[in-house]
Amino acid sequence: METFNKETTAYQRASKRVKELKEFYGNLTSYCIVIPFLAFLNLMTAPGHLWFFWPMFGWGIGIIFHAVNVFGIGKSWEEKKIKELMEEEKGKIKTL
Repeated sequence: METFNKETTAYQRASKRVKELKEFYGNLTSYCIVIPFLAFLNLMTAPGHLWFFWPMFGWGIGIIFHAVNVFGIGKSWEEKKIKELMEEEKGKIKTL
């Protein structure tokens, strides 16, 4: 029964990870499509006023934070801390 729970938990974590990756790549793909369109629109309608840099900059910062959240330091630290706390709990249970 415990093997089933471990497999279920592993599947849930993997499923969550795949969802995070899909969301990030979807966000990045949208950025790569929308920003050039906005640049084209801006350059065709008002080339003297380059406003497309603002959404490019703002959305770009969002993508950077999204990438750090998905691929960055936070994930490995979080997983290590979870494993550490689980080992502590196992130690407490064994001593009882």
